[in-house]
Amino acid sequence: MRKWVLALILAALAAVVAIGAVGGRWYGDNRKPNFSGNAELFVYPGMTASMVVQSIPDSVVLRRRSLERVMSSLSDGELKPGHYVIGKGKPSVYVPRMLKAGWQTPVNLTLSGTMRQKSAIARKISRQMMLDSAAVAAALEDEELLSAYGFSPVDVFSLFIPDTYQVYWTDSMKEVLDKQKAAYDAFWTADNLRLAGVQGLSPKEVSIVASIVKSESNHAPEYPSIAGVYLNRLHQGMRLQADPTVAFCFDYTLNRILYRHLEVDSPYNTYLHEGLPPGPICVPDRASLNAVLNPDRHGYLYFCASAAMDGTHKFASSLAEHNRNAREFQRALDLRRLSGK
Repeated sequence: MRKWVLALILAALAAVVAIGAVGGRWYGDNRKPNFSGNAELFVYPGMTASMVVQSIPDSVVLRRRSLERVMSSLSDGELKPGHYVIGKGKPSVYVPRMLKAGWQTPVNLTLSGTMRQKSAIARKISRQMMLDSAAVAAALEDEELLSAYGFSPVDVFSLFIPDTYQVYWTDSMKEVLDKQKAAYDAFWTADNLRLAGVQGLSPKEVSIVASIVKSESNHAPEYPSIAGVYLNRLHQGMRLQADPTVAFCFDYTLNRILYRHLEVDSPYNTYLHEGLPPGPICVPDRASLNAVLNPDRHGYLYFCASAAMDGTHKFASSLAEHNRNAREFQRALDLRRLSGK
């Protein structure tokens, strides 16, 4: 009798210990914080649950065994690709739930700097998102896709408004273009449309002029003056004769534009053709767009690089004055070459 009672007591104690162990494990997996800091994850298609666990640094995981245990319940097919951030203090079970539900954290997509070729845009986007650069480049040549936004491969540079955008790492190119169209529409307020009308330009034509302005100088304070020159030429029926449009004809492969390059047979060659080229020659930024909408009102028709070699330009109203400025610059350039600077 006593042996039977003792056995019962021992069995009960074992059950209590087992229940306690299971309960403690459950609490440790489901309630107890297991992350001492934020952990950033990039889950690619084809990654397994174990690969995801291995990508999380030991420095932020308090109990790796707990994390491995809860992740083992997640089949590989349940992992949703994306960019995730596990917050400090989260329990282990949060990770498989997050990956299964696709609770992504947005990433910043920054479009800035010089974007003179579609391949440059493709590289910028693919480096910041899961999108393949070839897929991005193909989208920028897709007539049907771009037509839904009111653009074409010829004028798609106009659609892009350089800025930083919040996107999901797994977003499609269509979703990226949706963001650009929203930014484009936001830029073209009633007041900006009015300012474009004052210059006799459509929004897309403003983008074309702005792309030339941006290509002429890296010194943004000069943009309104440069814009004023090209607008004066347009309004007087003069050819723009913009070197950057010739550089565009050669896909920006020229180190220096020579007289023979000015004869290239292209609608983008503003030395041969009057008016604006068919589309922008780069992605214009807000500074260049605003310069065209708010140009300096002057009588200048020419400009050339300053002999000071400081990235600025000298402006002129007459060809004779412009030629003097050009000779001054050439002398300064020759002196610099002789001195080896």
